Amino acid sequence: MRPLNLTAWLLRLVAIVIMLQTLYFKFSGAEKSVCIFTTLGIKPWGRTGTGVMELLASLLIVLPKTTSLGALLALGIMSGAVAGPLFVLGLVVKNDGGQLFIYALPVLISTLVLLIIYRKQLLLFIPSTLLPNRFKMHLSK
Repeated sequence: MRPLNLTAWLLRLVAIVIMLQTLYFKFSGAEKSVCIFTTLGIKPWGRTGTGVMELLASLLIVLPKTTSLGALLALGIMSGAVAGPLFVLGLVVKNDGGQLFIYALPVLISTLVLLIIYRKQLLLFIPSTLLPNRFKMHLSK
């Protein structure tokens, strides 16, 4: 297995394992999860919707043909998971020592790197009529 391919799979696993592990708390209505989304003003649909989007992102990341889409979706979700504690919630929620914020960081970083690795794949999902000619040349290689 080539080093870049191995790196990509390791990054996928980091993102997927962390996102799937947190789904239980979102879907079961765990106290901390309810507190977070209530404070953000998007409970209950925000909690459930975020969980569904994380599940979808995980599925897209694991499939090689859609890794870029999953990484883009997860990057957006994790941007919110990092911004929420920084600007609204505070880093420590319900005496967790910043655990949820800390979990969001490796997912954010791994999906950003995956997006960089699979940037050409992402362009394949954009209709060619919307792409400037310089991108069309790179896709044909």
